Amino acid sequence: MSVPSVNLRIEKGTNFESTFTISNSDGSIYSLNNYTATSKIRKYPTDSSSKSFSTTITAATGEIKISMSAANTADLNSGRNYFDIIITKTSDGAVTKVVEGMALVVDTVSL
Repeated sequence: MSVPSVNLRIEKGTNFESTFTISNSDGSIYSLNNYTATSKIRKYPTDSSSKSFSTTITAATGEIKISMSAANTADLNSGRNYFDIIITKTSDGAVTKVVEGMALVVDTVSL
């Protein structure tokens, strides 16, 4: 499975969510049965501090939703950040990165 690179835009101080469909190389839906997902955002890839997204898996459709509350997006660093989503197979602990990319975090003027 190749790891798609996706760019996101996150408005500081607002609720954020995005849904990704994970597929096999032949285009079929990747079964996420017996997997958990984790997603984090960092100012730069080797930054020691990070913020976690909430993750929800819909196994039957191969979808992973990441979200963050307004209070948490308010704490993000403005500008370019990096994020990824990894899945962990519950039966053997195998870890796979399924999405990676950059997130542009922009200030919200009205808050």
